[in-house]
Amino acid sequence: MNTLSPEKKIVVLNSLVEGNSIRSTVRMTGVNKKTVMRLLVGVGEQAREILNGQLVNLHTRRVQVDEIWTYVGKKQKQVKEGESLEFGDQYVFVAMDAETKLVCAFIVGKRNYKLAHSFMKELQYRISTRFQLTTDSFAPYFNAVDTVFGEDVDYAQIHKEYAEEPDAERRYGPASIIRITIRPLIGEPKRAYISTSYIERQNLTMRMQMRRFTRLTNAFSKKLHNLECAVALHFFHYNFMRIHQTLRVTPAMEANVTRRIWEWSDLLNHDLAKVA
Repeated sequence: MNTLSPEKKIVVLNSLVEGNSIRSTVRMTGVNKKTVMRLLVGVGEQAREILNGQLVNLHTRRVQVDEIWTYVGKKQKQVKEGESLEFGDQYVFVAMDAETKLVCAFIVGKRNYKLAHSFMKELQYRISTRFQLTTDSFAPYFNAVDTVFGEDVDYAQIHKEYAEEPDAERRYGPASIIRITIRPLIGEPKRAYISTSYIERQNLTMRMQMRRFTRLTNAFSKKLHNLECAVALHFFHYNFMRIHQTLRVTPAMEANVTRRIWEWSDLLNHDLAKVA
């Protein structure tokens, strides 16, 4: 990674955050594949550290949560008994401020109660105000929210029933929704704000901007750490560098986390002492 000039690193990073695969980036930039991977992992780790330092004491009123599926190494049905838990299905749990569009928190791992609980602890750490929370009806969410927040949250679930469709694995989009049920569960969530539409749109952004999430391709993460670094890089770019079309500023600016649009140099130099 140190052999690349800052200008070349920026070219590579721009390629990665715009939905190009590692191999496509190699072809477009002429940079060696191993060098591209080292850059991704290095800046991904730095992005995670910056996000950890910046996304604290958030003043948020409405949060939407969802999970997006991917896999590492091989599809879950090909994982053999005794193989590492790193392989197979992995999910990215994501929380978004519905007003500022800031991604407040995210976590990568298996879709189970343990991860749901860890994710709610992460959300509690980052947000300093009482807020309304909406999730889908994934069963572990209620116990995780109740254990972490108790009565200090206004929580509701959206339960969607889907039509059974043949060839589900080969379709490009989700099955047709036949019924939606709203379930207020804790506190007094306002019905008008019980929604997951914004976070579901963020899922689409992730699939568009990270090649390893694109459906029906042979693009996937070979290592869990590579996936974690790619996700951290994506959310750093999304929160701090990419101007939101509706807001006309970055989500981090809208949320008063920073006063300016960040540049790649902020990540490459990793200068946390710099005034935001």
